[in-house]
Amino acid sequence: MKRYFGKILLVVVPIIAAIVLLYPTYEASQLEKKEKEAIEQAKKAGSSADSLAVMEKFRNIYGEQLKTAKARRLKLGLDLRGGMYVTMEVDAIKLIEESAQREAVDDVFNDVIAKTRSEATNSEDPAMDIFLRNFKNIARPQGKSLLNYFDVANFRDASEEKIIETLATNIDKAIDQAQEVIRQRIDQYGVSEPNIQKQGSRRILLELPGVSNQEEMRSLLQTTARLEFKLVRNNKEIVQAFAKIDKVLSNQIKKGRGIAIEEEPTAVIDSLAGDSTKVADKTDKKQDVAAAADSAVTDSSKLAKKDSANDPYAGLSQEEAQKQYALDHPFTTLFSTFFVPGKNQRIAPIYYTQDQYPDGEYMFRIPKDSIAKFKLLLQRPEVASLFPIDLEVVIDAKPDNRLKQSQNIEIFDFYSLKKEPELTGEVVTDARASFDQASNQPVVLMAMSSDGAESWARITGANLHKRIAIVLDDRVYSAPTVQSKITGGNSQITGMANTEEARLLEIVLNAGALKAPVQIIEERIVGPSLGEDSIKSGMYASLIAIILVILYMVFYYGASGAIADFAVVLNVGLILSVLAALGGTLTLPGIAGIILTMGMAVDANVLIFERIREELDHGRSLRSSVDEGFKRALSAILDSNITTFLTGAILFYLGSGPIQGFALTLMIGIVGTLFTGIMVTRAIIEMFIAKGASSFDFGQPKVKQIK
Repeated sequence: MKRYFGKILLVVVPIIAAIVLLYPTYEASQLEKKEKEAIEQAKKAGSSADSLAVMEKFRNIYGEQLKTAKARRLKLGLDLRGGMYVTMEVDAIKLIEESAQREAVDDVFNDVIAKTRSEATNSEDPAMDIFLRNFKNIARPQGKSLLNYFDVANFRDASEEKIIETLATNIDKAIDQAQEVIRQRIDQYGVSEPNIQKQGSRRILLELPGVSNQEEMRSLLQTTARLEFKLVRNNKEIVQAFAKIDKVLSNQIKKGRGIAIEEEPTAVIDSLAGDSTKVADKTDKKQDVAAAADSAVTDSSKLAKKDSANDPYAGLSQEEAQKQYALDHPFTTLFSTFFVPGKNQRIAPIYYTQDQYPDGEYMFRIPKDSIAKFKLLLQRPEVASLFPIDLEVVIDAKPDNRLKQSQNIEIFDFYSLKKEPELTGEVVTDARASFDQASNQPVVLMAMSSDGAESWARITGANLHKRIAIVLDDRVYSAPTVQSKITGGNSQITGMANTEEARLLEIVLNAGALKAPVQIIEERIVGPSLGEDSIKSGMYASLIAIILVILYMVFYYGASGAIADFAVVLNVGLILSVLAALGGTLTLPGIAGIILTMGMAVDANVLIFERIREELDHGRSLRSSVDEGFKRALSAILDSNITTFLTGAILFYLGSGPIQGFALTLMIGIVGTLFTGIMVTRAIIEMFIAKGASSFDFGQPKVKQIK
């Protein structure tokens, strides 16, 4: 056994690895079936409350499991799954045109722009290169230079090279900004597994699986992101509104016609001590809620010093009190509430068992898995009517970074904001990531137009020591406290964990007004039925190819052919598993690459087996023939596979979309062929030899078999 233990591992380990890597694909397909069943059940529910309860039950049981499986499964391309394919182009030429000084623009410059735009329509060259080429041919012969049309910030650094560098940087930023805005919108729209990538110098390619509403998606992609500055109003009025919502929903539940709640709520009740940045992290949500409910029963100070006669939980056991607390507070148990007093005072958790709440600032935190239900409840008419008409709830764009890094818990702050913005993104002229010279921490510097600077000074002056939220597409990216009146239109945003976060906020702030228009230049809808037909066609083609290869190899090479067939099947499994592990996408051309790989895989074994048969014909022993057969066939196998791999690499590098899918599966398949066709096949044959076999069926005539 020890003699061929390593060979057994060589065969078994790849099988186990393929099963492990492909299991999420199987798991996701099964969970999606259950999700469809839940959706159908929700449609048949008698009321919206029952429908919500059905979907909420599914999310609680399978939500996280389905999300994880989807992230790790083998992804299918548009040609297999159906969806929308969009190519967008950033109008970099418009950006160049608008960068010129208005008073300096003349007919010569307009001719350059017109010629540049005409050439760019049929050219893949960068817009800047086309512009400079036409400027050289049209403007320079008339004595013009870039300095005649473009301004520079520093006159001491005034040069054409500096202008070219600035324009090129602005174009790159415009493309990055457009890509980020599009990504945010796609994510919020709910498209799963989108593929968003830059193509060439000015285009953005989008593959949106499952999208069928063309008009809606077109509107979503081409609408400019809206940046707003809104006042934060996390005050007593909001807490009182939340308490009223609890009572309304609790009464509905008790009457048997309200929302469904879990036996134990999902809110994370954090225990705070010290200032507003110190959070005692919790990992067990159920224990947190239990602790909160127990505190609400036993700690008289947290219950606004109620006496036992007025205590609604008096006489109840801890478990009964917890259930009753959840029943009485179906809304506020979704999140945590904290009162933020003055400086150097302890932040206190708020429990909605009291009638009076102190004046001052409050903080609200909600776990990710409660956000969907929280939003749905806020949309209910009876809930919306209890909320102040001039306020709205907006959730943070990102979770608490420390909790996520330390314990992998996603907790978001949310805010009550004035509906009417104090200022919009039109006034922001520039935002850039930098470092604070005093603290050496990453910051984002923001500049505004003259009108914006004047308004910003008035707003900050009127709201000293109050918070103003920076909101993009209804998500809060920052909510700093105003420390002093900000004049000049320049301000600094702090609190970024690293330079990457500062860079992201820079892009987000600049996204308020796109630096260059973005246009859809190509769009295609791939219907689900076409995707299903493609899957069936691909599966049938693969199945027929495998069956024919298996039958031929077994018929012609006997037992060794069966081993080669096993190696081919294992190779296909490895291709799919590696594709899933790399986050690749399987397309119809990719299936073609797999089928081609199967032919190349058996071709390697054909070369090996033919060499072995020749050695056997020359009178060599079985072991010697096997050694020589693999040794002498190796060079031919490597030559053919390496040249094919290089061809695939060129296709992958220079191609796009379907071509890349074909090339990727081909390259993975070639590597798998070299492994399974040489090492796995040889390991199996040598195990038979190690067991004492003196002959083996390589398809040679029986009379010539070595005994």
